Amino acid sequence: MDVKSQVSAQEWQTRIDLAACYRMVAHYGWDDLVFTHISARVPGPEHHFLINPYGMLFEEVTASSLVKVDLQGNKVMPSDFDINPAGFVIHSAVHEARDDAKCVMHLHTTAGVAISVLEQGLKPYSQQSLFALASLSYHDYEGVALNPEEKARLVADLGSTNFMILRNHGLLTCADTIADTFLAMFILQRACEIQLKAQATGETLVPINSQILAGIKAQASEVTKSAGGLLAWPGILRKLDRMCPDFKN
Repeated sequence: MDVKSQVSAQEWQTRIDLAACYRMVAHYGWDDLVFTHISARVPGPEHHFLINPYGMLFEEVTASSLVKVDLQGNKVMPSDFDINPAGFVIHSAVHEARDDAKCVMHLHTTAGVAISVLEQGLKPYSQQSLFALASLSYHDYEGVALNPEEKARLVADLGSTNFMILRNHGLLTCADTIADTFLAMFILQRACEIQLKAQATGETLVPINSQILAGIKAQASEVTKSAGGLLAWPGILRKLDRMCPDFKN
């Protein structure tokens, strides 16, 4: 089926951007075979969103292959692929509760899971960590996310934040655009990597002054909105055009 001819120009652009997001996650080695997810709301009055076809590697995802579903997980456009039920529980919960969360990214990166296991979680050891700490929440592990009842607890823990560490599980970011969601994950992942490398030295670590941290937390909404995702995104698309232009198919 020629998906491009069946959808609006706005949806097709969302599909291109979301496919690009999957490809960049694969490029950085943040993927976990087929077991994590990035979703994006389809522009328009219907509360539909796009998510990866279950069984397809992130490096294989294209604009046409993304599966369009409603909040009940029903496909609203024919697809040969199903979706991951655990991914649906997490993403539908956030999309339903947060109208500003047009894109939701959930990953199982090694660094992210490692930080999620630490009792104190992410610490203010880097400039990168400050952006995440300005809008960070935690959600305790409840097993594989298949229980619809967990949705209310996850949403309550997320609140109005844009960065979440899922204990013993991984990382989650959400934002109004795919570009901002990707940048948020880039910053959170980098903060996790820096902390682990610093802790591995065994040296005494110097945290950022608490007054600086408090100042950023007090301006959390301004900080997250000015993260600058759209500044980096065109360059990311150009990079993918050079590396793997088929993502736009």
